Amino acid sequence: MSLDQEVATLKRIPLFANIDTSRLKLMAFASQRMIFKDGQALCQQGDPGDAAYIVIEGRADVLIDTADGPLKVATLSSNDIVGEIAILIDVPRTATVKAAGEVVTLKITKDLFFRMVSDFPEIAIEVMRVLAHRLEKTNEQLRAARS
Repeated sequence: MSLDQEVATLKRIPLFANIDTSRLKLMAFASQRMIFKDGQALCQQGDPGDAAYIVIEGRADVLIDTADGPLKVATLSSNDIVGEIAILIDVPRTATVKAAGEVVTLKITKDLFFRMVSDFPEIAIEVMRVLAHRLEKTNEQLRAARS
């Protein structure tokens, strides 16, 4: 995948849709393209959050450890981002994310993410929207589970 293709992928993500193309090129250039094989963990629940991942191709399952074993709470696909919670508030990973087949990602380190947020405050607003949406979805799932 070329740098221009990675920038086009970033443009499709709400967090980055309104960011200048030249800035996204810098971000894509500074990011690390990673390929995960089926069943391989992008990140492990409890580990330190050192990066966020943007799914370029493929699917990944989000799993939460429970007393009864792992519970799948979401599936990620192209243009989804994961890991921003852990890099935003410096807490351990809240979930394990495993590739469901081959997954191609862009890894955005904590330092790069914070530089982008400080340079472009609109990203912070979009992060809040994404996290609020996830919280609402989690609340819906909890209500459904209690019923």
